[in-house]
Amino acid sequence: MKTMVLIPAYHEDKSIGAIVSTLRATLPYDVVVINDGSPDDTSEVARSAGAIVLDLPCNLGIGGAVQTGYLFARENGYEAVVRIDADGQHEIGDIPAMLEPIFQGRADAVIGSRFLGETEYRGTFLRRFGIRYFCILVRLFTGYRVTDPTSGYFAINRKLVDFYSQHYPSDYPEVDAYILMHHMHARAVEIPTRMHSRTEGKSSITPLGSVYYMVKVTLSFFINCIRRFG
Repeated sequence: MKTMVLIPAYHEDKSIGAIVSTLRATLPYDVVVINDGSPDDTSEVARSAGAIVLDLPCNLGIGGAVQTGYLFARENGYEAVVRIDADGQHEIGDIPAMLEPIFQGRADAVIGSRFLGETEYRGTFLRRFGIRYFCILVRLFTGYRVTDPTSGYFAINRKLVDFYSQHYPSDYPEVDAYILMHHMHARAVEIPTRMHSRTEGKSSITPLGSVYYMVKVTLSFFINCIRRFG
């Protein structure tokens, strides 16, 4: 099954090289980095480490960068895509387990949860409250029982690659991805994955930003609940 690892990246030249090098050395999959208009050397570092790099002419945000990756996957015949973040928080060694349910045809989507099994992740109170809130929201309106609805560790099959390449949220897409999967009657499972502390940079979500994120994602979620997808 033709498979690629998708990494959206913005201003990640300190961490992206090691991630791409490790992926290339340990897994037999193509590594595609979407350089989201970074002003630093993210593109050059990723390319030098062996990634296929797509350079966006301006910063589209995480949703636009991920959708660009899905468009590339669709146009180049990839049957499975696993997305990881560029900051080094996702454990690369968990990728085979993420892809196994896809390869076996048991799921259309696999989400890596930092709250199942042993974890070293410790979020702020606001972040943990927000995650719990979105767990309830997702379960009520889609039926998916999830523990980590904001996880960026995500694997999907060709069915969802095709759909997400046409319909994908432009901003903070992880929670909205569930309502889109619900529209597609997609089978989704969570598995435990390890999440490490950032090795470089800092999170873009501040305490005030967490409140803004919850309000914005909630509005977007309800709009997608009533939206028709052609």
